[in-house]
This record gives sequence, C-alpha cells and structure tokens, in this order.
Amino acid sequence: MQVIDQILTLREARRRWQVEGKTIGFVPTMGNLHHGHLKLVKEAKQKCDIVVASIFVNPLQFGPDEDLASYPRTLEHDLAALESLGVDVVFTPSVHDIYPRGLEQQTFVEVPGISYMICGASRPGHFRGMTTIVCKLFNMVQPNHAFFGEKDYQQLQIVKAMVTDLSMNLTVHGVPTVREADGLAMSSRNNYLTTEEREMAPRLYKLLREMADLIHLGRRDYSKIISEYKQKLVEAGFSPDYIEIRAADSLLHPSHEDEQLVILIAAFLGKARLIDNIRVDLED
Repeated sequence: MQVIDQILTLREARRRWQVEGKTIGFVPTMGNLHHGHLKLVKEAKQKCDIVVASIFVNPLQFGPDEDLASYPRTLEHDLAALESLGVDVVFTPSVHDIYPRGLEQQTFVEVPGISYMICGASRPGHFRGMTTIVCKLFNMVQPNHAFFGEKDYQQLQIVKAMVTDLSMNLTVHGVPTVREADGLAMSSRNNYLTTEEREMAPRLYKLLREMADLIHLGRRDYSKIISEYKQKLVEAGFSPDYIEIRAADSLLHPSHEDEQLVILIAAFLGKARLIDNIRVDLED
C-alpha cells in the first residue's frame, strides 16, 4: 500500500492506472475509521481494480462551535486497517495543499435546495464544505466509482446531485449502514459517548423502526408522528435536533404519490450528535 500526500504524485499514479486500463474506486473519509468505513472499502475492492482511500479532516465542514479541534485523528490505526484490506493508495493531503489560497479565498461548490434543508438547516454551510472537498477530491483522484455510506443519507443524495449537475464521469454508490449488534449506526462520533450514554444510544434506531412500522400500518399523519416521536426522544434521554419524513429521492415533503420514503433523525446525547435514517417502501 502506498501512502501519498502530494497531489502531483497522486496524479502520476492515476496516469499509470489509466494507461493500464484499470478501474478506480474511491472512498473519501475523515479518518478515525470503523467497520462502516471498511465496508465501503470492501465494496470498492469488489467492483474496482484499484482502490484509493483518502483521509482528510475537512475544516470547511465544521461550524464555529463544532468539534474540529477535538475530532479524533487516528492515522496510524487507520493506515493499518486499510492496508489489511488491500487498499492500493491512501491519500493524506495537508490543509494547505487542499486550500492553497486559504479557507476565506476558496472557491465553493454548492448544490442548491437540497443542501439547505434538514441537516443543512441545522448546520449552515456544512454541505457547502462537504461538496467542495468531495468535488476537489474527485478532480484529484478521477475515480470511476465512489462509495459513500447510507447513514449520511442526505450527504449521499447531495453528492449524487452534484455529480449529475456537473456532468462528472463517475458512478456514486450508496452502501447500507453498518450497525453494532444492538442496532446503533457506526459513527466516529460514537467515541464521544460515555458508558451510560452508549447503553442509551440504540434507542434512536429503535424509535426509527417504530415510526417505520406505523407508516407501514397505514398512518399518514406525518406531522403528528414527528411530534409524538420528538417527545419520545426526549423521554429516552435525547435532545432532538430534527425528525423528518421525506420522499426518498428528492428529500421533499412527501405527496400522496410518493411510495419511497425515508425517515431521518438527528439528536444529541451528551456531547455526541447522532444521526440515522430508515427507508420506508410503501409498496411492500
């Protein structure tokens, strides 16, 4: 496995792969890897000849009161995990290399509409920072395929929209959420949970499944369901950020014609902001 921290070196490797006719899979990460990230790598290994993973904690994705300084950085552990899976290249650029003119002068990439709702309303600027870095990494790696986890469902939809809008020549793959045995979605921010909070955290997914069951049983009073389950979140010890029931593709409020829905949830538990989602197929 080759560790590359220079853009020019990465591009030289990319040219060799292109000459050899290799298909390239890309897994962008911010490090502190868990089994969810490694599932993305395994999917990439199955579909591609070459797998590139990146590790870059992107400052543009963090708000002024968020956890950029304390975000876990575990490079040695991450490299060992990626090497064990047969990753070909790990790209570890510096902030200066990614943003050579500084954050204030950086050109931004932004997907309108979908970036401002739900999580985007709670974290202004977050998705602009995400799409900017993903676009830049796509330009550097030039992958044929890119892999993102469905736990960050809104992020996945935004990346797909960006790729379509900018006519990028790659396919974006969503990979199902990887969960702990008790149902908690794997996340780097689970490390912030205390022992007591970790025992409480699986309740989030349990409430999501309850909401999905209610919809499958015929309830369509979505606003009332959301209100009820915000209260249930509070009773379970969470501080709700949002609960939303949306059309799965557009993330707009569902109409009577929408058969594919997604329930999205974000809540604070101590220092950790946990997000999760569940798809609801009304055709089932």
